[in-house]
Amino acid sequence: MSDEKNRAVAEAILPLVGGAANIRSVAHCMTRLRLGLADRALVDTEALRALPEVLGTVEDDTYQIVLGPAAVAGVTERLRRLLEPPGPAASPTAEDLAGRGERIRAQARVRNATPVKLALRRIANIFVPLIPALIGCGIVAGLSGALANLGWAPALVTALGPVSSGFMSLIAVFVGYNTAKEFGGTPVLGGAVASVIVYAGVAKVEAFGHHLTPGQGGVVGALGAALLAVHLERWTRRLVPAALDVLVTPTVTVLLGGLAALFGLMYVAGEVSTAIGHAATWLLAHGGLLAGLVLGGLFLPLVMLGLHQALIPIHTTLIQQQGSTVLLPILAMAGAGQVGCAVAVYLRLRHNASIRATIRSALPAGLLGVGEPLVYGVTLPLGRPFVTACVGGAAGGAFIGVAGQLGDAVGSTAIGPSGWALFPLLAGPHGLLASAAVYGGGLLTGYLAGFLATWFFGFTRETLAEYNAVAPEGGSE
Repeated sequence: MSDEKNRAVAEAILPLVGGAANIRSVAHCMTRLRLGLADRALVDTEALRALPEVLGTVEDDTYQIVLGPAAVAGVTERLRRLLEPPGPAASPTAEDLAGRGERIRAQARVRNATPVKLALRRIANIFVPLIPALIGCGIVAGLSGALANLGWAPALVTALGPVSSGFMSLIAVFVGYNTAKEFGGTPVLGGAVASVIVYAGVAKVEAFGHHLTPGQGGVVGALGAALLAVHLERWTRRLVPAALDVLVTPTVTVLLGGLAALFGLMYVAGEVSTAIGHAATWLLAHGGLLAGLVLGGLFLPLVMLGLHQALIPIHTTLIQQQGSTVLLPILAMAGAGQVGCAVAVYLRLRHNASIRATIRSALPAGLLGVGEPLVYGVTLPLGRPFVTACVGGAAGGAFIGVAGQLGDAVGSTAIGPSGWALFPLLAGPHGLLASAAVYGGGLLTGYLAGFLATWFFGFTRETLAEYNAVAPEGGSE
């Protein structure tokens, strides 16, 4: 592991073994960090084992943390440095903030390991691999729309239609495949059962007094059908003799799963998908200001709690149903608030060269919608600036929401990018230029609100003096 990663692991371990005061000795063997502890009752073994880098723990004459041969020496050295007495007081540096941010991230991972959040993470694992295709097809669709509006290259516009829409027409199959893979079934059987949903012949099937429509239920139906297929496969495999498994198990899985999709899941999932679309449309049409304020302001805390993953299937459903998701541009304003906040921190901490250097390196990524370097390296460890950045996100979200309420709703044809990277994926009722103007107005609002909130309320006098107290070695800017 890199030295930075070793430091982060050591900093995550230290509070979970009772802190520096509880450690009497530090050593290591080939794979294990060996600690002599004053009081083992202070050790949070469950939280230690939840850290991704910890392979296990052993209680012997010393308390042993299994890290593996590649990591143990580096982590041990970093832990020893953490236990050294502090030197003369100086302003906290970017490295201090990064360590604090990594500890917060590690603690969040432990807190997020609840059954509900783990289930949401598994659902996210189904959809995240689809994002590159969604982005590519979304940009092609935007290019096709622009050419059509300009009246250019009609033959090319016709050809771009299948290129941009082919994946979306079969997305249920990919969702079914990934669902079975994630939940321990045979991926191709999950895809086979989900493919029933998009097969054109379902139009001849009647369920609940109505003829089905190809694609009815969309990704929600595909997810449910593939989950059912996984359980059917396991159930059949337990009952069928091994000699017949290769014939019977796939047949039963596809037969029962397909029939269940046709005569139950497609109809129910279709109603759910329709409700999601109506709810999103109603939310912007009637409560745009409030919806934007809440969604833009609370998105980063939702990320911290691991609850944002529940939005991925909703985004995908809206894209499949309406061609774009109106929620993503609002949620993207959280990143705008972070950028405005970071600029204010940069100007306020004019004597702290280390933190300013971190902000300079992280800002380009923040402008393109990659917020983690700013969140975990600057705003979250500082405390108050994270809150003022959320204020900026709320203001930007409110701007987008009000525009939607006035009939200028802006959506995204794919999920994944935000910030400036979202511009090529924008869609709206009045064309790309109008959508870009609304979205750009939201970004500027988020930048400005995040900057002003942080400038005036981001620091107390004490913290401002602390972080500007003494420049690190090498001088100040």
